[in-house]
Amino acid sequence: MKIEKLEPSQHKQGRWLVWLDDASLVRVGEGDVLSLGLYAGKELTAGEGEALAAAGERSKLMERAVGLLAQRPMSRSELLDRLCTPPRQKREKYPYDKLDDGPDLELLQAQREALRERAGGVADRLIELGLLNDGEYARTVVRHYAAKGYGPRKIRDELYRRGVPREFWEEAMEEWKPDGEQVAKLARQKLRGAEPTRENLKKVSEYLARRGYGWDEISGALERLREEEWE
Repeated sequence: MKIEKLEPSQHKQGRWLVWLDDASLVRVGEGDVLSLGLYAGKELTAGEGEALAAAGERSKLMERAVGLLAQRPMSRSELLDRLCTPPRQKREKYPYDKLDDGPDLELLQAQREALRERAGGVADRLIELGLLNDGEYARTVVRHYAAKGYGPRKIRDELYRRGVPREFWEEAMEEWKPDGEQVAKLARQKLRGAEPTRENLKKVSEYLARRGYGWDEISGALERLREEEWE
């Protein structure tokens, strides 16, 4: 395998185009050009060819990862899941020949593991560059759901669902402060002007619990409703 042409991309800064003698094109980063010692006319050994292919895959993953993070912030775990999810393809009516035993499951598993390892390397590099930060993302999640009136249990559920490591939870949750008036406002909205009967207060209590509030916050809100009824 020989490099026929090596040139910088005219559309993407830091990207280089490697044209091989089999008419294939590999896109790599500037650092890969230096680390692999690439130049036009270089004859690549089998090992160098594999290293070049791996660099091309990393470059693709990096570009996709940056694009995903530009759409919205996410945790490292979410990013890995997105990078390792293949694009949806139209399923063929008869995917395998009748004499074919189907896909090699061990090979597929090995490919998935290799892809996740490469994606992990890309994620780690983005962390080094400050483009991926689980701690900051955790605070963003807490602020978002707290502003929408959700309680601490619901917010922790979201942190878990989004793959934020637990080591970042408590520091992020320090930004959530119990707001008795906010909880009481939610309770009033749920009551909708009805009398605070035992049955209605039970419905309000269940509603607040579903929004992630604990008994201390719920009981405080119910007490406010009772006091307002007597005023």
